[in-house]
Amino acid sequence: MATLKMLTGNYAAAYGAKLARVEVFPAFPISPQSPVMEKIAEFIENGELDAEFIPAESEHSVMAAAIAAEAMGARTFTATSAQGLLYMHENLFVASGIRLPVVMAIVNRTVGPPNTVLNDLSDSLDQRDTAWIQMYAENAQEVHDMIPQAYRIGEDPRVLLPVAVCYEGIIISHYMEPVEILDQEKVDRFLPPYRPTHAVLDPDRPMSLGQIVMDDTYITEIKYQQQEAMDRSKAVIQEVDEAFGNTFGRTYGGLFQTEGMEGAEVALLTLGSLASTVRAVVRQLREEDGLPIGFIKLRAFRPFPSQELRDSLSNMKAVAVLEKGVSIGAGGAVFLDVSHCFNRRDDNPLLIDYVLGLGGRDVTFEEVRNIALRLFEERAADSVENPIRWYQVRGL
Repeated sequence: MATLKMLTGNYAAAYGAKLARVEVFPAFPISPQSPVMEKIAEFIENGELDAEFIPAESEHSVMAAAIAAEAMGARTFTATSAQGLLYMHENLFVASGIRLPVVMAIVNRTVGPPNTVLNDLSDSLDQRDTAWIQMYAENAQEVHDMIPQAYRIGEDPRVLLPVAVCYEGIIISHYMEPVEILDQEKVDRFLPPYRPTHAVLDPDRPMSLGQIVMDDTYITEIKYQQQEAMDRSKAVIQEVDEAFGNTFGRTYGGLFQTEGMEGAEVALLTLGSLASTVRAVVRQLREEDGLPIGFIKLRAFRPFPSQELRDSLSNMKAVAVLEKGVSIGAGGAVFLDVSHCFNRRDDNPLLIDYVLGLGGRDVTFEEVRNIALRLFEERAADSVENPIRWYQVRGL
């Protein structure tokens, strides 16, 4: 039976990895991720989990160990944050290029300087070109539920890509909330043992993975295969979400979750923990003020659901993207991808980007409400002078 516990997001992730029967856990501490791997070490020490825990000397080595373990056919999990993730950057390409379905919790933390343990999404968004699937969770329950889903997605023969489950440091990682721990027997039915469908390292059958080539032999083709796998993962994410719902009674919408979109004229789009605040604002504006506004909670940033978002947003007059990250010089990374959804349409909705919540700055209900009301004022405009807006900047 499922049990209810008061857990932090970090412990929720650790319980998810335990239930997924992960076999190898390479680890290196960094705040605010460290409690994830500490809890897993506790499971192993107490005999609750039969697995190998590998204390590495750096995050770069953590991912190297994860690659080696997964290449041997072992289900592998790790976690990191911020500069630790950046130190892994080289090996993120290796894991994906060799098509190894490692799963990693990215506990989002602002990349410094200035340095802080508080969050925005700059660390994971920065890794969008490494060919890792990126899923963003709103709360600890979704973190817990997403870990077993991530293995089923990444290990699917149509995909075979690593998966990052991203959730914000402190606000999700360290705050406690009720979490329904999944039933082990149901998880075992939902997620069967890992059976690699491609070659694995075997001392009796020597081979080389990720070897150097002296010309461009198949490099383009291999990258194209990664792109095809990422494209196919959209359908797999949807299927896995539906299967999870059939087994456990909860679904999350797959690629993204919508609310109030029918009959809406404007919409707010966001991801991560900010979704809770935005949803509350949208519900108030619809139910109490009678305003035609909808809401989209983006869950998958890679693969980016371009066609699917276009279909959901095509009837909107205006859309505001609220994101806790920025690509300096171009605007928010999510906004840029949303804009590309409509690059071939003449009846595009007005798109506005709000860069906010950087460095863990709180985004309040009233601030989101003001953004929504301003969106209604601008919905009839053909364009706005500045669609990329830095919100909460003091002195402006």
